[in-house]
Amino acid sequence: MLKSANNNSLQHPVANSSENTMNGYNRKVPPKRRYEMPKYAAPPKKKTCKERIPQPKNTVAMLNELRNGLIYKLESQTGPVHAPLFTISVEVDGQKYMGQGRSKKVARIEAAATALRSFIQFKDGAVLSPLKPSGNLDFTSDEHLENDVSKSAITVDGQKKVPDKGPVMLLYELYNDVNFECINIDSAQNNCRFKMTVTINEKKFDGTGPSKKLAKNAAAKAALASLCNISYSPMVVPQKNVPLPIDDKSSSMELPQIHADAIGRLVLEKFMEVIKGQEAYSRRKVLAGIVMTENMNFFEAKVISVSTGTKCVSGEHMSVNGAVLNDSHAEIVSRRCLLKFLYAQLDLQCNQATAYQSIFVRNTDGQYPYKLKSGVHFHLYINTAPCGDARIFSPHENDTGVDKHPNRKARGQLRTKIESGEGTIPVKSSDGIQTWDGVLQGQRLLTMSCSDKIARWNIVGIQGSLLSSIIEPVYLHSIVLGSLLHPEHMYRAVCGRIEKSIQGLPPPYHLNKPRLALVTSAEPRNQAKAPNFGINWTIGDVELEVVNSLTGRTIGGQVSRITKQAFFDKYGFLMKNLPGILKRSVTTDYGQTKANVKDYQIAKIELFSAFKREDLGSWLKKPIEQDEFVLNE
Repeated sequence: MLKSANNNSLQHPVANSSENTMNGYNRKVPPKRRYEMPKYAAPPKKKTCKERIPQPKNTVAMLNELRNGLIYKLESQTGPVHAPLFTISVEVDGQKYMGQGRSKKVARIEAAATALRSFIQFKDGAVLSPLKPSGNLDFTSDEHLENDVSKSAITVDGQKKVPDKGPVMLLYELYNDVNFECINIDSAQNNCRFKMTVTINEKKFDGTGPSKKLAKNAAAKAALASLCNISYSPMVVPQKNVPLPIDDKSSSMELPQIHADAIGRLVLEKFMEVIKGQEAYSRRKVLAGIVMTENMNFFEAKVISVSTGTKCVSGEHMSVNGAVLNDSHAEIVSRRCLLKFLYAQLDLQCNQATAYQSIFVRNTDGQYPYKLKSGVHFHLYINTAPCGDARIFSPHENDTGVDKHPNRKARGQLRTKIESGEGTIPVKSSDGIQTWDGVLQGQRLLTMSCSDKIARWNIVGIQGSLLSSIIEPVYLHSIVLGSLLHPEHMYRAVCGRIEKSIQGLPPPYHLNKPRLALVTSAEPRNQAKAPNFGINWTIGDVELEVVNSLTGRTIGGQVSRITKQAFFDKYGFLMKNLPGILKRSVTTDYGQTKANVKDYQIAKIELFSAFKREDLGSWLKKPIEQDEFVLNE
């Protein structure tokens, strides 16, 4: 008995507890306790492990997501009956990939894994065939999608879609060495309080956001866009009703995400650079800028302009000699800065020694003396959707069916800004023709919305009427937003609402359809009160200029460098000194000189007519007295 008891005590040490002294009880309790622990604790642990450890079948599922409708074929079966070896193949993009295993399932998994390794770098670092270099790709075509992981965003019908998994999870699946680092940044800047940096294979990608989670997601999106061309942009999944344009270069209006992020980053960095020393004017609600590329080379891209602002001039400060800025909204100011740059580039053509530095070349086979060099593109960045039609939607409602109502005229309606304030109203709610004395007596001075002005640029170009007598029309290649990009509304606002009714444009004028994108680090909603000033800077400027938006003059009361008056003077100089100009003298006032540029005026009138034919309202013009000034002697 003693020996037996000793054995029991060795097998069940818990039974020797000082609290339990009955042998019968000691013998029964331990088995029960040992049984309960695995019953309730062990199974969840096993289940958790299975969820965390990638299963082999994931390779087949992942390949099916990337390439729909693949067929796996049994190539051979070798070995003895009790231990067969199966060989299965799968054909992807014309290339056959093989896999072997002791079962058909395992062989199929291996075949899928082999195919995946051809264009995805797995955690073991194996890359069987390198990705094509992206430096020489034409991103306006679809050729760069071949053998690229970006195929993961293509569905059967050819439209790209957002990956089913979140960016952070997908990043961890595709790469082994993923390290996130959080850096707190100044909360005063755009309400962005956090910055996350993710390092992958010694490459760093940044993301910002109002929370660590959103900043982490933004960094992961930036990494996936750069390394795999996987995009989470709202442009990737078009709404059911969006009329996607089809031209001779691309079937999509999406600008590659890596390009969009580069444009947004360049403008933000330039803003922080030029504001140094004048931080008192860094406060802003809307930031805009224009970036220039040559042959879509973003490594050598140049920021042409940076600007801020959200308001228009007060009616009492109108000028009869073109000495004030009427519209100080950031994107409008950036475009005026671009005009300043274009004039400077034409100045280079006035001297034979500097002509080669210009982005313009002599046009020997057209009616315009000069044209842009081939491959030069301009990209507009705005940190939010432009005011007007592009912003008339709720960002948290799925309203893709709104345009089904034929009587709903708010969609696409021309809208105007109100003097000294924010927001827009439909032109049908405005006061009609504007007169100088009416505005001076208290009538609100109205200015067309930014959405409407961008739509106008996509017909007549961004060069303005004066330069249209010298150069071919210049169009925006892309528009990148920092927030509030709704593909359907943005497309409609900038070109879609008149695409069916526009006609009779004199060549080379045409309906331009810029590519659209949203940066991965989206800006949060800024509830701060908009300041009454705006800044502008153009490449070549020594320092920024600060303009009082309500007076249209600099904060020192001087005439801004981007007014009508300044550009008319530059135009007069070019007409006298630019080679290839036939008519040298400018004898009419500013308004009449613009009216003399016939093809531009025809295109503009056709634009206004297209809006009327679509019953979207009439374009509202400023009092004509504003343009009745002549060149300074």
